[in-house]
Amino acid sequence: MSLLYKDYIFIPLIAIAVILIVYNSADTVIDYLSKKSLGKKDDVIKYLKLMSDKVDEKRVTLLMLLMSFGMGAAFFVLFFPNIIAGLIIGSIVTMIGWSLPLIIVKGLYERRCDRVVDQLVDGLTIMSNGIKSQTNVAQSMERVTEIMANPLKNEFQKVLSAQQLGQSFENALIDMGVRVPRPDVQMLVTAINILKETGGDLSQTFDSIVFTIRERQKLEKKIQALTAMGRFQGLIVTLIPFVLAIVFFIIDPKMMMPMFTTTLGLFMIAFMIGLQVIGGFLIRKIVTIKV
Repeated sequence: MSLLYKDYIFIPLIAIAVILIVYNSADTVIDYLSKKSLGKKDDVIKYLKLMSDKVDEKRVTLLMLLMSFGMGAAFFVLFFPNIIAGLIIGSIVTMIGWSLPLIIVKGLYERRCDRVVDQLVDGLTIMSNGIKSQTNVAQSMERVTEIMANPLKNEFQKVLSAQQLGQSFENALIDMGVRVPRPDVQMLVTAINILKETGGDLSQTFDSIVFTIRERQKLEKKIQALTAMGRFQGLIVTLIPFVLAIVFFIIDPKMMMPMFTTTLGLFMIAFMIGLQVIGGFLIRKIVTIKV
C-alpha cells in the first residue's frame, strides 16, 4: 500500500517536471529546429534566383520542410512499432534533409556555370566573326542568342534586356559576371568593358579568350584521365560494404536480421553509413584538382 502511495506521488511529480522542462525549453528547441531546417533557405533562394528570374519562396519553404521533417517522419512510420529505431533513423534522415536542398541546388548552379563556360568557346567565336564584319558587341551578342542554346543564350538575353531597360551595357556585363562567377566569364567582362573605353581589337581579344578556355579544358580532361583510377577505387570501396551485406543476407538471412531489427544493429548501420560518407568525401577531395 505504501509503495502504491509512493507511485501516486512519484509519477505525477515526474510528469510535472517533464512538462516544466518542455515548457521552458520549447522556444529554444523550436528556434533551433527552425534555424536548422530553414536556416539555409536564403542561400537556396539566392542560387535559384541566379539561375532563374521566377522563384516561388513559399514552394521552396514547403519542399525544404518535406525533405527534412517530412522524410524523417516517413522513416519513423516505416520502422513503427520499433520506436527507438524509428527515432534514430528518422533523426538521421531529418538531419541529412536539412543540408540536402542546398547541396542539390548549389550543385545544379555549379553545373550551369560550367555549361556557360563550355559554351563560351562557340559563343565568342560567333562574336569575334561578328566584330570582324563591322557589327558592335551588342549586335554580336544578339546573334549568339539566335544561334546558341541555354544557358549561355539566357545569360546574354539578360544582358541585352537590361540594356534595353536603360542599364548601361558595362553594368549589365558586370551583373552577368556576378551570376556566373567563373574566371573565364570575368575575363570576358573585363576585356569588353576596358576595350570599349580605351579602344582595341575586340575580335583578337575574343580569339585569345577562346584559346585560353580551350587550353584549360584540355588540361582538365587530362587531369580527369589521370585521376579516373582514384575515383573508380573510391566508388568500389564505397560499394563493397553494401554488396557484402546483400550477399550475406542471401546466404544466411537469419544471421543478418538482427542488423535491421535491433537497436545496436541499426546504430552500427548508421555509423557505417557515416564513415562511408566521410571516406567518400575525403577521396573526392584527394582526386579533385582544380585548374
